[in-house]
Amino acid sequence: MRKLAIAFSLLASPALATGLQVEIAGEAAGVVTIDLFEDVAPQHVAQIAALAEEGAYDGVVFHRVIDGFMAQTGDVEFGKIDGGDMSRAGRGGSDRPDLPAEFSDLPFDRGVVGMARSQSPNSANSQFFIMFEEGYSLNGQYTVIGTVTEGMDVVDAINRGLVLMGGFFGQPAFLAFVTFIY
Repeated sequence: MRKLAIAFSLLASPALATGLQVEIAGEAAGVVTIDLFEDVAPQHVAQIAALAEEGAYDGVVFHRVIDGFMAQTGDVEFGKIDGGDMSRAGRGGSDRPDLPAEFSDLPFDRGVVGMARSQSPNSANSQFFIMFEEGYSLNGQYTVIGTVTEGMDVVDAINRGLVLMGGFFGQPAFLAFVTFIY
């Protein structure tokens, strides 16, 4: 009976999520579907899944958006559109521990989702980014956690260049709701 209970708890675990459905609000309104690579970066996927399940990503802005490169979000500490500290957006993380790097040979192609980190390879926590274009200079330097399978047109519509001196100019795009696809 105990083995059966363990098996069911593992099946219900966020670490076994196969994807995320991300509703983006703001000028880039729409839904983005992300296939998560739990076989490539199991610790990172488990952390992202747990934070999403807690609702930690809901209302978090895209705080760093670079045309031709990527859009970064996931600062669950300072990046909330309502009640966050936009002057510090991009500098925070979750209360969970930082993660050791899970680098792979997967390339940073258009639509790939990677984990953001500081200069330390073992500092990824909650922030992630979606590639607008290929960024092969990141290969082997950042952890790949998934890829966009639907809604890349929504990602392409995320406002570029709205970060201004630690604050925002205009209305940033943000994660309205993040849910699992099992």
